[in-house]
Amino acid sequence: MTVGADIGPMGDVDAFDRLRPLLFTIAYELLGSAADAEDVVQDSYLRWRGTDRTTVTHERAYLTQIVTRQALNHLRTVRRRREEYVGSWLPEPIRTDNDASHDVLLAESVSMAMLLVLETLGPTERAVFVLSEVFGHSLVDIAGMLGRSDASVRQIAHRARAHVRSRKKRFEPDSETSRAVIGKFLRAAQTGDVQTLMDVLAPDIVQISDGGGKVSAARRPVVGAEKVAAYLIGLVRKSLTDMTIEFGTYNALPAVLLRGADGQLDTVQMIEVDGERIVGLYAVRNPDKLRTAELTRALVR
Repeated sequence: MTVGADIGPMGDVDAFDRLRPLLFTIAYELLGSAADAEDVVQDSYLRWRGTDRTTVTHERAYLTQIVTRQALNHLRTVRRRREEYVGSWLPEPIRTDNDASHDVLLAESVSMAMLLVLETLGPTERAVFVLSEVFGHSLVDIAGMLGRSDASVRQIAHRARAHVRSRKKRFEPDSETSRAVIGKFLRAAQTGDVQTLMDVLAPDIVQISDGGGKVSAARRPVVGAEKVAAYLIGLVRKSLTDMTIEFGTYNALPAVLLRGADGQLDTVQMIEVDGERIVGLYAVRNPDKLRTAELTRALVR
């Protein structure tokens, strides 16, 4: 629908706010940071306010283009910072309770495993993959958004798709089985039951911790059931005695929230389950990434 010239500032706000959850979701999937995504959305709003509305035929497509280009500019800026990051880098966790879990494709696209795969793509490859595979835009439309030729975007899409497929894990939505596995895992870790812990950890499990050099965290991924079990039991004995535990859903994955004696959120540990085994553990401790971690985000496609 063409936006008429008679729509004033309030109409501008209504149009943008209606699409804000979608725009945030796009920006987050391109950046892996809720804070950066919010900045991009705000910058995009300012650009939208300065747009001649009579030239806009499709609000959704137009705003998607603005957000995508802004996010790409931002992504190119932050990539060097991430290369210099202290220890392992993880995306900023977002609470997705009663949200993305109802849409399996959306849930997979914001999972930690998928976001880490997307980090291995170049900025343009990432944008083409996300816009086509997650949000369903045609390659012709994406070419227009990015200012690229149709042929170029087709090649980029083929390359990005092959790259992601060769690296992504099978995604399993939260279920009664996964909750039972996680319960067993937590009891074993708290009691120091090594054998039970080994039983629920996949042989090639990976534990990744992100402290950003600001708090204590393993600088490198811990790989393998035996090493992860030893790491977790040592962590429980040394660091978690005064912590309280809560449960939540982050990035469409079951998560354990650890709080210090002062009630401050200390860690968001996301747990990835495949069948009856835990295949991935993602612990975010960097306080900069936990500032808005308790805010539930509306994610949409």
